[in-house]
Amino acid sequence: MQYLPQAIFILITGFAVWFFSKKVIAIRRNILLGKDENFSDQPGLRLKNMLLLAFGQKKMFRYPFVALLHLAIYVGFVIINLEVLEIVLDGIFGTHRLFLEYIGSFYSFLINSFEILALLVLLSCLIFLARRNITRLKRLNQSELDGWPKTDANLILITEVVLMSLFILMNASDRALQLKGQPGYHETGNFVISGLIAPLFNNVSAATLVGIERSAWWLHIIGIFAFLNYLPWSKHLHIILAFPNAYFARLELQGKFRNMPSVQNEVLYAMQPETAPTDAAPPSKFGARDIMDLSWRNLLDAYSCTECGRCTAACPANITGKKLSPRKIMMDTRDRMEEVGRNISANKEFKDDGKSLLHNYITVEELRACTTCNACVEECPVSISPLEIIVELRRSLVMEESNAPQEWNSMFSNVENNFAPWKFSPQERDQWTKEL
Repeated sequence: MQYLPQAIFILITGFAVWFFSKKVIAIRRNILLGKDENFSDQPGLRLKNMLLLAFGQKKMFRYPFVALLHLAIYVGFVIINLEVLEIVLDGIFGTHRLFLEYIGSFYSFLINSFEILALLVLLSCLIFLARRNITRLKRLNQSELDGWPKTDANLILITEVVLMSLFILMNASDRALQLKGQPGYHETGNFVISGLIAPLFNNVSAATLVGIERSAWWLHIIGIFAFLNYLPWSKHLHIILAFPNAYFARLELQGKFRNMPSVQNEVLYAMQPETAPTDAAPPSKFGARDIMDLSWRNLLDAYSCTECGRCTAACPANITGKKLSPRKIMMDTRDRMEEVGRNISANKEFKDDGKSLLHNYITVEELRACTTCNACVEECPVSISPLEIIVELRRSLVMEESNAPQEWNSMFSNVENNFAPWKFSPQERDQWTKEL
Protein backbone atom coordinates (compact mmCIF):
# COMPACT_ATOMS: atom_id res chain seq x y z
CA MET A 1 0.00 0.00 0.00
CA GLN A 2 2.98 2.31 0.54
CA TYR A 3 3.58 2.65 -3.20
CA LEU A 4 -0.09 2.70 -4.27
CA PRO A 5 -0.33 6.54 -4.66
CA GLN A 6 2.84 6.49 -6.83
CA ALA A 7 1.46 3.65 -8.96
CA ILE A 8 -1.85 5.47 -9.44
CA PHE A 9 -0.03 8.69 -10.29
CA ILE A 10 2.23 6.97 -12.85
CA LEU A 11 -0.81 5.35 -14.50
CA ILE A 12 -2.65 8.69 -14.71
CA THR A 13 0.45 10.41 -16.08
CA GLY A 14 1.05 7.67 -18.65
CA PHE A 15 -2.56 7.78 -19.84
CA ALA A 16 -2.53 11.60 -20.09
CA VAL A 17 0.68 11.59 -22.15
CA TRP A 18 -0.59 8.77 -24.42
CA PHE A 19 -3.97 10.41 -25.03
CA PHE A 20 -2.38 13.80 -25.73
CA SER A 21 0.18 12.28 -28.11
CA LYS A 22 -2.53 10.39 -29.99
CA LYS A 23 -4.47 13.59 -30.71
CA VAL A 24 -1.32 15.55 -31.60
CA ILE A 25 -0.37 12.87 -34.15
CA ALA A 26 -3.87 13.11 -35.67
CA ILE A 27 -3.62 16.91 -35.90
CA ARG A 28 -0.20 16.65 -37.55
CA ARG A 29 -1.63 14.18 -40.09
CA ASN A 30 -4.53 16.56 -40.81
CA ILE A 31 -2.17 19.51 -41.36
CA LEU A 32 -0.01 17.46 -43.73
CA LEU A 33 -3.06 16.74 -45.89
CA GLY A 34 -2.29 20.14 -47.40
CA LYS A 35 0.01 20.64 -50.37
CA ASP A 36 3.73 20.76 -49.68
CA GLU A 37 5.40 24.15 -49.48
CA ASN A 38 8.91 25.11 -48.42
CA PHE A 39 9.41 27.58 -45.56
CA SER A 40 13.06 26.85 -44.72
CA ASP A 41 14.46 30.19 -45.92
CA GLN A 42 15.86 32.93 -43.64
CA PRO A 43 15.85 30.94 -40.38
CA GLY A 44 17.24 33.89 -38.40
CA LEU A 45 14.40 36.19 -39.39
CA ARG A 46 11.87 33.42 -38.75
CA LEU A 47 13.24 32.83 -35.27
CA LYS A 48 13.03 36.57 -34.57
CA ASN A 49 9.39 36.60 -35.75
CA MET A 50 8.57 33.67 -33.49
CA LEU A 51 10.10 35.32 -30.42
CA LEU A 52 8.43 38.69 -31.07
CA LEU A 53 4.99 37.48 -32.17
CA ALA A 54 4.46 34.24 -30.25
CA PHE A 55 6.34 34.79 -27.00
CA GLY A 56 6.64 38.60 -26.93
CA GLN A 57 3.09 39.04 -28.36
CA LYS A 58 4.21 42.10 -30.30
CA LYS A 59 0.93 42.68 -32.16
CA MET A 60 -1.15 42.44 -29.00
CA PHE A 61 0.51 45.57 -27.61
CA ARG A 62 -1.50 47.74 -29.97
CA TYR A 63 -4.04 47.36 -27.18
CA PRO A 64 -1.85 47.74 -24.04
CA PHE A 65 -4.38 46.88 -21.32
CA VAL A 66 -5.60 43.68 -22.98
CA ALA A 67 -2.03 42.82 -24.00
CA LEU A 68 -0.80 43.02 -20.39
CA LEU A 69 -3.65 40.79 -19.19
CA HIS A 70 -3.01 38.27 -21.96
CA LEU A 71 0.74 38.36 -21.30
CA ALA A 72 0.09 37.69 -17.59
CA ILE A 73 -1.96 34.61 -18.47
CA TYR A 74 0.49 33.37 -21.07
CA VAL A 75 3.75 33.94 -19.22
CA GLY A 76 2.19 32.87 -15.93
CA PHE A 77 0.90 29.61 -17.30
CA VAL A 78 4.19 28.83 -19.07
CA ILE A 79 6.44 29.60 -16.08
CA ILE A 80 4.18 27.93 -13.52
CA ASN A 81 4.82 24.71 -15.47
CA LEU A 82 8.17 24.58 -13.65
CA GLU A 83 6.13 23.95 -10.51
CA VAL A 84 4.18 21.28 -12.44
CA LEU A 85 7.49 19.57 -13.21
CA GLU A 86 8.22 19.35 -9.48
CA ILE A 87 4.72 18.00 -8.79
CA VAL A 88 5.13 15.31 -11.47
CA LEU A 89 8.51 14.24 -10.07
CA ASP A 90 7.09 14.22 -6.53
CA GLY A 91 4.26 12.01 -7.75
CA ILE A 92 6.60 9.55 -9.46
CA PHE A 93 9.20 9.29 -6.67
CA GLY A 94 6.87 9.71 -3.69
CA THR A 95 8.69 12.84 -2.46
CA HIS A 96 7.42 16.22 -1.29
CA ARG A 97 8.85 19.49 -2.66
CA LEU A 98 11.75 17.68 -4.29
CA PHE A 99 13.53 20.82 -5.53
CA LEU A 100 13.75 22.37 -2.03
CA GLU A 101 16.63 20.09 -1.08
CA TYR A 102 18.70 21.08 -4.12
CA ILE A 103 18.16 24.84 -4.47
CA GLY A 104 17.70 25.86 -0.82
CA SER A 105 16.64 29.43 -0.11
CA PHE A 106 16.16 30.19 -3.84
CA TYR A 107 13.19 27.80 -3.70
CA SER A 108 11.11 30.28 -1.68
CA PHE A 109 11.83 33.00 -4.25
CA LEU A 110 10.65 30.71 -7.07
CA ILE A 111 7.43 29.73 -5.31
CA ASN A 112 6.69 33.37 -4.47
CA SER A 113 7.23 34.29 -8.14
CA PHE A 114 4.87 31.49 -9.18
CA GLU A 115 2.26 32.68 -6.70
CA ILE A 116 2.35 36.27 -7.98
CA LEU A 117 1.98 34.97 -11.53
CA ALA A 118 -0.84 32.63 -10.43
CA LEU A 119 -2.71 35.58 -8.89
CA LEU A 120 -2.22 37.62 -12.09
CA VAL A 121 -3.51 34.70 -14.18
CA LEU A 122 -6.53 34.35 -11.90
CA LEU A 123 -7.40 38.06 -12.01
CA SER A 124 -6.84 38.29 -15.77
CA CYS A 125 -9.12 35.32 -16.41
CA LEU A 126 -11.86 36.89 -14.28
CA ILE A 127 -11.58 40.13 -16.28
CA PHE A 128 -11.73 38.21 -19.57
CA LEU A 129 -14.80 36.31 -18.35
CA ALA A 130 -16.44 39.64 -17.53
CA ARG A 131 -15.58 41.03 -20.99
CA ARG A 132 -17.21 38.01 -22.63
CA ASN A 133 -20.28 37.60 -20.45
CA ILE A 134 -21.05 40.90 -18.67
CA THR A 135 -19.84 43.77 -20.86
CA ARG A 136 -20.32 41.42 -23.87
CA LEU A 137 -17.65 42.77 -26.19
CA LYS A 138 -19.12 42.69 -29.71
CA ARG A 139 -16.37 40.72 -31.44
CA LEU A 140 -16.61 38.02 -28.76
CA ASN A 141 -20.36 37.61 -29.17
CA GLN A 142 -20.92 37.27 -32.91
CA SER A 143 -23.01 34.55 -34.53
CA GLU A 144 -20.15 32.21 -35.52
CA LEU A 145 -19.34 31.81 -31.81
CA ASP A 146 -22.83 30.69 -30.82
CA GLY A 147 -22.97 27.30 -29.15
CA TRP A 148 -19.79 25.36 -28.45
CA PRO A 149 -17.15 28.02 -29.39
CA LYS A 150 -18.49 30.42 -26.73
CA THR A 151 -18.77 27.62 -24.16
CA ASP A 152 -15.24 26.48 -25.01
CA ALA A 153 -13.79 29.95 -24.35
CA ASN A 154 -15.60 30.27 -21.01
CA LEU A 155 -14.66 26.73 -19.98
CA ILE A 156 -10.96 27.36 -20.55
CA LEU A 157 -11.02 30.60 -18.51
CA ILE A 158 -12.95 28.97 -15.66
CA THR A 159 -10.53 26.00 -15.69
CA GLU A 160 -7.56 28.36 -15.36
CA VAL A 161 -9.23 30.15 -12.44
CA VAL A 162 -9.82 26.80 -10.69
CA LEU A 163 -6.27 25.56 -11.34
CA MET A 164 -4.68 28.75 -10.00
CA SER A 165 -6.97 28.68 -6.95
CA LEU A 166 -6.00 25.07 -6.24
CA PHE A 167 -2.32 25.99 -6.56
CA ILE A 168 -2.67 28.78 -3.97
CA LEU A 169 -4.81 26.59 -1.66
CA MET A 170 -2.22 23.80 -1.88
CA ASN A 171 0.56 26.19 -0.86
CA ALA A 172 -1.53 27.81 1.91
CA SER A 173 -2.34 24.46 3.56
CA ASP A 174 1.27 23.35 3.06
CA ARG A 175 2.52 26.50 4.81
CA ALA A 176 0.03 25.99 7.66
CA LEU A 177 1.38 22.45 8.12
CA GLN A 178 4.94 23.77 8.17
CA LEU A 179 3.99 26.19 10.94
CA LYS A 180 2.47 23.30 12.91
CA GLY A 181 5.72 21.33 12.52
CA GLN A 182 3.99 18.46 10.68
CA PRO A 183 6.53 15.74 9.70
CA GLY A 184 7.34 15.72 5.95
CA TYR A 185 6.41 19.39 5.45
CA HIS A 186 9.79 21.10 5.42
CA GLU A 187 10.30 24.80 6.16
CA THR A 188 10.31 26.83 2.95
CA GLY A 189 9.92 30.33 4.35
CA ASN A 190 6.75 32.38 4.02
CA PHE A 191 4.76 32.49 0.78
CA VAL A 192 3.77 35.95 -0.45
CA ILE A 193 0.15 35.09 -1.42
CA SER A 194 -0.75 31.81 0.24
CA GLY A 195 1.10 32.97 3.38
CA LEU A 196 -1.74 35.45 3.87
CA ILE A 197 -4.27 32.60 3.77
CA ALA A 198 -2.33 30.13 5.95
CA PRO A 199 -3.32 31.79 9.29
CA LEU A 200 -6.96 31.00 8.49
CA PHE A 201 -6.08 27.34 9.08
CA ASN A 202 -4.71 27.89 12.64
CA ASN A 203 -7.64 26.12 14.26
CA VAL A 204 -7.78 23.28 11.74
CA SER A 205 -6.30 19.95 12.82
CA ALA A 206 -3.13 18.68 11.17
CA ALA A 207 -4.95 15.61 9.79
CA THR A 208 -7.60 17.78 8.13
CA LEU A 209 -4.92 20.09 6.74
CA VAL A 210 -3.04 17.14 5.25
CA GLY A 211 -6.32 16.08 3.61
CA ILE A 212 -6.83 19.59 2.19
CA GLU A 213 -3.23 19.83 0.96
CA ARG A 214 -3.26 16.36 -0.63
CA SER A 215 -6.68 16.95 -2.23
CA ALA A 216 -5.54 20.29 -3.70
CA TRP A 217 -2.32 18.61 -4.90
CA TRP A 218 -4.15 15.77 -6.67
CA LEU A 219 -6.88 17.99 -8.12
CA HIS A 220 -4.30 20.50 -9.36
CA ILE A 221 -2.16 17.98 -11.23
CA ILE A 222 -5.12 16.00 -12.58
CA GLY A 223 -6.60 19.34 -13.68
CA ILE A 224 -3.33 20.17 -15.46
CA PHE A 225 -3.40 16.81 -17.27
CA ALA A 226 -7.07 17.32 -18.19
CA PHE A 227 -6.28 20.82 -19.45
CA LEU A 228 -3.37 19.45 -21.51
CA ASN A 229 -5.63 16.89 -23.18
CA TYR A 230 -8.42 19.38 -23.72
CA LEU A 231 -6.14 21.79 -25.62
CA PRO A 232 -6.04 19.82 -28.90
CA TRP A 233 -9.86 19.79 -28.99
CA SER A 234 -10.09 23.50 -28.25
CA LYS A 235 -9.27 26.85 -29.86
CA HIS A 236 -6.66 27.16 -27.11
CA LEU A 237 -4.39 24.89 -29.10
CA HIS A 238 -2.86 28.22 -30.17
CA ILE A 239 -0.96 28.15 -26.84
CA ILE A 240 1.26 25.54 -28.54
CA LEU A 241 0.85 26.25 -32.26
CA ALA A 242 1.43 30.00 -32.05
CA PHE A 243 5.19 29.26 -32.05
CA PRO A 244 5.43 27.20 -35.27
CA ASN A 245 2.78 29.38 -36.90
CA ALA A 246 4.80 32.54 -36.28
CA TYR A 247 8.01 30.79 -37.38
CA PHE A 248 6.53 29.60 -40.69
CA ALA A 249 4.76 32.89 -41.47
CA ARG A 250 5.26 34.25 -44.98
CA LEU A 251 8.06 36.79 -45.17
CA GLU A 252 6.94 38.53 -48.37
CA LEU A 253 5.11 41.84 -48.29
CA GLN A 254 1.58 41.18 -47.05
CA GLY A 255 -0.06 42.70 -50.13
CA LYS A 256 1.84 40.44 -52.52
CA PHE A 257 -0.32 37.89 -54.32
CA ARG A 258 1.14 34.56 -55.30
CA ASN A 259 0.69 33.88 -59.00
CA MET A 260 -0.01 30.41 -60.35
CA PRO A 261 2.95 29.27 -62.50
CA SER A 262 0.62 27.08 -64.59
CA VAL A 263 -1.50 30.11 -65.53
CA GLN A 264 1.56 32.28 -66.17
CA ASN A 265 2.96 29.60 -68.46
CA GLU A 266 -0.32 29.35 -70.40
CA VAL A 267 -0.18 33.09 -71.09
CA LEU A 268 3.48 32.84 -72.06
CA TYR A 269 2.80 29.95 -74.43
CA ALA A 270 -0.09 31.86 -76.05
CA MET A 271 2.15 34.85 -76.69
CA GLN A 272 5.23 32.81 -77.60
CA PRO A 273 4.07 29.41 -78.91
CA GLU A 274 7.64 28.38 -79.72
CA THR A 275 8.42 28.26 -75.98
CA ALA A 276 5.69 25.71 -75.22
CA PRO A 277 7.05 22.23 -74.40
CA THR A 278 5.54 19.45 -76.48
CA ASP A 279 4.96 17.13 -73.52
CA ALA A 280 3.62 19.67 -71.01
CA ALA A 281 0.73 18.23 -69.00
CA PRO A 282 -2.21 20.58 -68.41
CA PRO A 283 -2.76 21.74 -64.81
CA SER A 284 -4.89 19.25 -62.89
CA LYS A 285 -6.67 21.90 -60.82
CA PHE A 286 -6.88 25.64 -60.34
CA GLY A 287 -7.27 27.10 -56.87
CA ALA A 288 -8.70 25.11 -53.96
CA ARG A 289 -12.01 23.35 -53.51
CA ASP A 290 -11.21 21.36 -50.37
CA ILE A 291 -8.55 21.32 -47.66
CA MET A 292 -6.30 18.97 -49.66
CA ASP A 293 -5.91 21.72 -52.28
CA LEU A 294 -4.64 24.26 -49.74
CA SER A 295 -1.07 24.55 -48.45
CA TRP A 296 -0.18 22.79 -45.19
CA ARG A 297 0.64 26.30 -43.98
CA ASN A 298 -3.00 27.34 -44.49
CA LEU A 299 -4.12 24.32 -42.47
CA LEU A 300 -1.65 25.13 -39.67
CA ASP A 301 -3.21 28.62 -39.67
CA ALA A 302 -6.65 27.10 -39.09
CA TYR A 303 -5.50 25.08 -36.08
CA SER A 304 -3.63 28.12 -34.69
CA CYS A 305 -6.66 30.44 -34.78
CA THR A 306 -7.47 31.89 -31.36
CA GLU A 307 -10.99 32.93 -32.42
CA CYS A 308 -10.25 36.35 -30.91
CA GLY A 309 -12.14 38.03 -33.76
CA ARG A 310 -9.72 40.89 -34.32
CA CYS A 311 -9.66 39.95 -38.02
CA THR A 312 -13.45 40.12 -38.27
CA ALA A 313 -13.61 43.37 -36.27
CA ALA A 314 -11.20 44.97 -38.79
CA CYS A 315 -12.87 43.51 -41.93
CA PRO A 316 -14.59 46.30 -43.94
CA ALA A 317 -16.96 43.78 -45.54
CA ASN A 318 -18.10 42.56 -42.12
CA ILE A 319 -18.33 46.10 -40.73
CA THR A 320 -20.71 47.06 -43.57
CA GLY A 321 -23.00 44.13 -42.80
CA LYS A 322 -21.86 41.59 -45.38
CA LYS A 323 -21.78 37.90 -44.55
CA LEU A 324 -17.98 37.54 -44.61
CA SER A 325 -16.19 36.88 -41.31
CA PRO A 326 -12.46 36.01 -41.63
CA ARG A 327 -12.66 34.27 -38.23
CA LYS A 328 -15.42 32.01 -39.57
CA ILE A 329 -13.25 31.17 -42.60
CA MET A 330 -10.58 29.79 -40.25
CA MET A 331 -13.11 28.01 -38.02
CA ASP A 332 -14.77 26.39 -41.06
CA THR A 333 -11.39 25.25 -42.41
CA ARG A 334 -10.55 23.65 -39.07
CA ASP A 335 -13.98 21.99 -38.83
CA ARG A 336 -13.59 20.54 -42.33
CA MET A 337 -10.11 19.26 -41.43
CA GLU A 338 -11.48 17.52 -38.37
CA GLU A 339 -14.26 15.96 -40.45
CA VAL A 340 -11.78 14.69 -43.05
CA GLY A 341 -9.54 13.41 -40.25
CA ARG A 342 -12.39 11.38 -38.75
CA ASN A 343 -13.14 10.00 -42.22
CA ILE A 344 -9.51 8.86 -42.60
CA SER A 345 -9.43 7.37 -39.10
CA ALA A 346 -12.59 5.37 -39.79
CA ASN A 347 -11.69 4.18 -43.32
CA LYS A 348 -7.84 4.12 -43.17
CA GLU A 349 -7.96 6.51 -46.14
CA PHE A 350 -10.16 9.38 -47.26
CA LYS A 351 -13.45 8.19 -48.76
CA ASP A 352 -15.32 10.80 -50.76
CA ASP A 353 -18.12 12.10 -48.55
CA GLY A 354 -19.70 14.34 -51.14
CA LYS A 355 -18.66 17.47 -49.25
CA SER A 356 -16.03 20.13 -49.72
CA LEU A 357 -14.76 23.24 -47.94
CA LEU A 358 -16.12 25.33 -50.79
CA HIS A 359 -19.94 25.48 -50.81
CA ASN A 360 -20.56 23.07 -47.89
CA TYR A 361 -18.66 25.16 -45.34
CA ILE A 362 -17.79 28.47 -47.00
CA THR A 363 -20.33 30.05 -49.30
CA VAL A 364 -19.95 31.98 -52.56
CA GLU A 365 -21.51 35.03 -50.89
CA GLU A 366 -18.79 35.08 -48.22
CA LEU A 367 -15.98 34.76 -50.76
CA ARG A 368 -17.27 37.48 -53.06
CA ALA A 369 -17.63 39.94 -50.17
CA CYS A 370 -13.85 39.98 -49.58
CA THR A 371 -12.09 43.13 -50.83
CA THR A 372 -8.61 41.53 -50.41
CA CYS A 373 -7.59 44.59 -48.37
CA ASN A 374 -5.41 42.47 -46.04
CA ALA A 375 -6.84 44.02 -42.84
CA CYS A 376 -7.47 40.56 -41.37
CA VAL A 377 -3.86 39.49 -41.88
CA GLU A 378 -2.54 42.76 -40.45
CA GLU A 379 -4.66 42.40 -37.30
CA CYS A 380 -3.97 38.75 -36.47
CA PRO A 381 -1.73 38.41 -33.38
CA VAL A 382 -0.12 35.18 -34.69
CA SER A 383 0.18 35.95 -38.44
CA ILE A 384 -2.77 33.89 -39.67
CA SER A 385 -3.93 34.65 -43.22
CA PRO A 386 -7.63 34.04 -43.93
CA LEU A 387 -7.04 35.95 -47.18
CA GLU A 388 -4.92 33.16 -48.69
CA ILE A 389 -7.72 30.64 -48.21
CA ILE A 390 -10.31 33.07 -49.61
CA VAL A 391 -8.22 33.76 -52.71
CA GLU A 392 -7.59 30.06 -53.39
CA LEU A 393 -11.30 29.24 -53.04
CA ARG A 394 -12.22 32.13 -55.33
CA ARG A 395 -9.74 30.89 -57.91
CA SER A 396 -11.52 27.55 -57.90
CA LEU A 397 -14.89 29.26 -58.25
CA VAL A 398 -13.79 31.33 -61.24
CA MET A 399 -11.37 29.00 -63.03
CA GLU A 400 -12.93 25.62 -62.30
CA GLU A 401 -16.65 26.48 -62.13
CA SER A 402 -16.74 29.66 -64.26
CA ASN A 403 -18.68 31.08 -61.34
CA ALA A 404 -18.15 34.84 -61.29
CA PRO A 405 -20.41 37.91 -61.21
CA GLN A 406 -21.24 39.47 -64.59
CA GLU A 407 -19.09 42.50 -63.76
CA TRP A 408 -16.07 40.26 -63.28
CA ASN A 409 -16.76 38.37 -66.52
CA SER A 410 -16.85 41.65 -68.43
CA MET A 411 -13.52 42.61 -66.95
CA PHE A 412 -12.03 39.19 -67.76
CA SER A 413 -13.20 39.51 -71.39
CA ASN A 414 -11.67 42.97 -71.66
CA VAL A 415 -8.36 41.77 -70.25
CA GLU A 416 -8.37 38.80 -72.64
CA ASN A 417 -9.27 40.82 -75.74
CA ASN A 418 -7.91 44.29 -74.97
CA PHE A 419 -5.11 43.52 -72.49
CA ALA A 420 -6.72 45.93 -70.00
CA PRO A 421 -9.85 45.99 -67.82
CA TRP A 422 -11.49 48.66 -70.00
CA LYS A 423 -13.52 48.19 -73.17
CA PHE A 424 -11.08 49.93 -75.48
CA SER A 425 -8.88 48.23 -78.03
CA PRO A 426 -5.12 48.74 -77.61
CA GLN A 427 -5.09 50.84 -80.80
CA GLU A 428 -7.65 53.29 -79.36
CA ARG A 429 -6.16 53.58 -75.90
CA ASP A 430 -4.27 56.80 -76.61
CA GLN A 431 -7.06 58.55 -78.53
CA TRP A 432 -7.85 60.85 -75.62
CA THR A 433 -4.47 62.55 -76.05
CA LYS A 434 -5.53 64.04 -79.38
CA GLU A 435 -7.88 66.39 -77.59
CA LEU A 436 -5.01 67.94 -75.61
